[in-house]
Amino acid sequence: MKGPLPLIVVAPFGNSLFEYSCLSGNFYGNYRDGSQTRSIMITDEFCVDSWASSASASLSASFAPVIQGFQQLVWVEEEAVDSSLKSSTAEDEFEQFLERLSSPAVIPIESYLDSEQHIMVNTEQGSTYELFYRTPTAALLSVSSHVALHLDTILPRYWKSTPLPSSPVEFIPVPPSAVEPIKSVLSTLAFSPTVASLVNNISIPQMKNDIRFLTGEDGQSGIVSRHSFVEGSRVAAAWLLARFVETGATCQLKPFLQGFAPNVVCRYDSVVNTTGTVIISGHYDSRGSFGSTRAPGGDDDGSGTTAVLSIARTIARTGVKFHQNVELVAFAGEEQGLYGSRAYARELRQLNANVTLMVQADMLAYRKPGEPMQLGLPDRIGTPEVAQLVANISALYSPELEVGFTPACCSDHQSFHDQGFPSTQVFERAGPIADPMYHNSGDLSDREGYDFDQLKAIAKVQFGTILHFAGFEVSK
Repeated sequence: MKGPLPLIVVAPFGNSLFEYSCLSGNFYGNYRDGSQTRSIMITDEFCVDSWASSASASLSASFAPVIQGFQQLVWVEEEAVDSSLKSSTAEDEFEQFLERLSSPAVIPIESYLDSEQHIMVNTEQGSTYELFYRTPTAALLSVSSHVALHLDTILPRYWKSTPLPSSPVEFIPVPPSAVEPIKSVLSTLAFSPTVASLVNNISIPQMKNDIRFLTGEDGQSGIVSRHSFVEGSRVAAAWLLARFVETGATCQLKPFLQGFAPNVVCRYDSVVNTTGTVIISGHYDSRGSFGSTRAPGGDDDGSGTTAVLSIARTIARTGVKFHQNVELVAFAGEEQGLYGSRAYARELRQLNANVTLMVQADMLAYRKPGEPMQLGLPDRIGTPEVAQLVANISALYSPELEVGFTPACCSDHQSFHDQGFPSTQVFERAGPIADPMYHNSGDLSDREGYDFDQLKAIAKVQFGTILHFAGFEVSK
């Protein structure tokens, strides 16, 4: 007798899902579909029948039978971009992507890889994918592991991919006990002249020099691309490591998956006895125009990486010492699906690390002509109390920023949120992505709309968040 048929369930996220052990024990993560958050479970007909008999949420869920198994499951979604950026053919681009996946041809992607890492995806044996879920803004695909790693090289410009874990994961909400310290800081938060003086030490000329090295605009770094698989990403990693070390941080390059550039993790140890750790991060890998090897990533996410580095330089310049451990991290593998941050967040969870706050900076510098300087906070995935703390600190030290919510989500903070660590993201706009050079080989710092005043204003907010939440003293 055959056993129950395996089913892939894609359902609206809700805590009620986790009241059923056959669902919670077969959970594969939460993902964005337009303005909605979807949970994915792989279970069987018996579980679905039991759930469906008593849960109204099942009425809006999708069920896909798994008849012949699957390879690597990958969630792909259309990102939230301003309507002015979309072309008239945007709706056809995803269909063309699927056709490319299934066409009887060889898809070369070696232009993105080092010479010894060339990979050719051979599709002559038929379709390389299976489709388990599809809406106008998202899809769940089964593809080979090689294709999964390199989907960013063939996906439409405004789509991104996230691999599902190979086995079920635990749903870990941020516990109330982790939120209480944030609420405590919020309840007493007030303007500090000392903090204002410290955050104003961030240097725009230095940020200009730093971003020009990372994009190759300085003519000296030799960086053409910081795609996670190319030599330029290794050059950037080594350079970032050296710059952070110069500020007094203890740093290491942390590899996480063969072929990828490493994470750059730098730490300033607390001057008091505590395990509490605040993490401020950006991702230094980049993505360019399809068909071009150039991926300077000036805004995405050279701006966030530069902001994090500017904080390190200011720590050194001012002699700040913290009352919690502070880690400044530059992640790789974000463009391929949060690979670097997922690996680090899972490592910290396995170590039962006391990560008290995490803020990811992704795309900070572009300002659409005619709009005020802005700060966007995620509208869904993240810890609301952390977002509120960031917003309140912005009002104190960067009042020129108009603060609001953005659907442009999610960057590396999601990896930490999924592990139950309080986290949020800072973004350049209170609205969808508006940068015309997003995922484009023209994403340079020397162009209209790239605003260093806004970049500094958001970096001040990040630094102010560390100072107020971690506590500090000044030795100079």
